[in-house]
Amino acid sequence: MIDLHYWPTPNGKKVTILLEECGLPYKVVPVNIGRGDQFSDEFLAMNPNHRMPVMVDHQPKDGGKPLAIFESGAIMMYIAEKAGKFYPQDVRTRYDVNQWLIWQMANQGPKSGECGHFRRVDQAKNGDQAYAIRRFTDEANRLYGVLNNQLYKHKYLAGDQYTIADMISYPWTINWKFQGQDIEEFPYFKRWFEELGARPAVQKGMAVGADLSNDITKLPPEEQERRAKLLYNQRARPVKAA
Repeated sequence: MIDLHYWPTPNGKKVTILLEECGLPYKVVPVNIGRGDQFSDEFLAMNPNHRMPVMVDHQPKDGGKPLAIFESGAIMMYIAEKAGKFYPQDVRTRYDVNQWLIWQMANQGPKSGECGHFRRVDQAKNGDQAYAIRRFTDEANRLYGVLNNQLYKHKYLAGDQYTIADMISYPWTINWKFQGQDIEEFPYFKRWFEELGARPAVQKGMAVGADLSNDITKLPPEEQERRAKLLYNQRARPVKAA
């Protein structure tokens, strides 16, 4: 059995899509990031970077003790390798998949996240964000163009096979409108986006944890402020004394 320490964000949904596509049994362990569950000692023992998701496989292939893995890309490589699905192992195709996996984690995820962050900042409270909004909205546009150009040449991101490269990228594209983009500008991306969105396992994976989310705007102002500081004003954690 796999435990997935999870909250319904794009980074969590990448993994649930793969688990659903593979048909592997798993249990969701909620990590309420607004409440600060990711800073507990128990969570930090699994992921020193205090970010979800984290996967714990209680039946690893080597037959040893439970194996904990953090970072969504590493988790997806592990699951796909274990299941023998969606991660071709011939050297050329594997590295086609690997480079798109790393592209997503180094480019699409961070830049799309910053785009969303600055576009929802309260400018009356935090000051003019025009430069940051333009910078990251344009960068998001560039990255949709990267996807569009690749999908002009290939059916899927790593060629003609549907792989974890597609699954890891899809959840970050759901909010294209909020990211200030026009899907009609990217017809080859749109074809891929609609095809993946119609897959039953993708729909199931995207729906995991829908009952966990709450409307932050309905929380008391002091709780909204506390959560904003918790999520957006983090600094280095000191070494914990033995």
